[in-house]
Amino acid sequence: MSEPIVLGIESTCDETAAAVVQGRTLRSNVVASSMEEHARYGGVIPEIASRAHAEAFVPCVSEALAQAGLELSDVDAIAVSAGPGLAGCLAVGVSGAKALAWAGGKPLYGVNHVIGHIAVTQLQFGPFPKDTLALIVSGGHTSLLHVEDVARRVDVVGTTLDDAAGECFDKVARLLGFPYPGGPHIDRHARLGDPHAIRVPQGLTQGKAGAKHPYDFSFSGVKTAVARWVEGEQAAGRGIPVDDVCASLADSVATVLAKKAMHGCRQYDSGTLIVGGGFSANSQLRAKLLEYGRSNGVEVRIPELKLCTDNGAMVAMLGVNLVEAGVAPSDPGFAIDSAMPLTKVVM
Repeated sequence: MSEPIVLGIESTCDETAAAVVQGRTLRSNVVASSMEEHARYGGVIPEIASRAHAEAFVPCVSEALAQAGLELSDVDAIAVSAGPGLAGCLAVGVSGAKALAWAGGKPLYGVNHVIGHIAVTQLQFGPFPKDTLALIVSGGHTSLLHVEDVARRVDVVGTTLDDAAGECFDKVARLLGFPYPGGPHIDRHARLGDPHAIRVPQGLTQGKAGAKHPYDFSFSGVKTAVARWVEGEQAAGRGIPVDDVCASLADSVATVLAKKAMHGCRQYDSGTLIVGGGFSANSQLRAKLLEYGRSNGVEVRIPELKLCTDNGAMVAMLGVNLVEAGVAPSDPGFAIDSAMPLTKVVM
């Protein structure tokens, strides 16, 4: 069988994206972001995002095909994010993908975009070794997954009990007066600060709670601890050492993620950790994971920045995996699933 060519479409939040992947080769990757339209509201407004997707869908898909030098008739299948994500945003992408699939007579796969974050690393690092673990860190998800077969079987090892890492950063950023999205601002200031200046707790790593949830994540208490410290300093009339606050927060979160990921690798006898999701662009996290990987004998695969955030390449790559594995396409009438479970790869 020749290498399948898949058009991938992503519209789960504020990026409209389309890409073409042939086998393990990325032929095009187009992203249109509506982030600037949400900045003044301090977060993503679903209605604004949905309208932006409707406007950007055709231009993105057309550009992705043009950059790949292909027509719709040349692709073997279409893959689209069916969840998890914002319902209105998902509906735009899935509706458009269904129309394309019907018009072109192409099989359509409604895929889990979080699993796409795992699949996309194949473009840079090649096939998955046996018993691979994956750490997904994004605005709404912090999850540790065991990848038995990315097209058929992914198991949840640990997940977020409250705030995800990205949510924690965004909430602290708002407290410090940074504009949305806050993560890049905290990253930049953290590089200038002392990571040990402020004692920031490491959620779910101590005592009975840590023992009960060895692979789960909780960053709500971290956010609260930082907020109380900042409020205390303000009440005492002292200035806030913003760089040190950011550095201490980033170090705490990165350490928890790295420790739990390595613990999971030992448990599953895994020599490879795949990292994906928008928050994996954070420089402190990347450095900490690579450091812990070296000391634990684990190969840490973190994709280049353009493949970390939501994109069409990850959806297309997962689509290629499904085609190669002989998985049947989704039923033409499949629904979106804004809370799609991480154990479900395809609709």
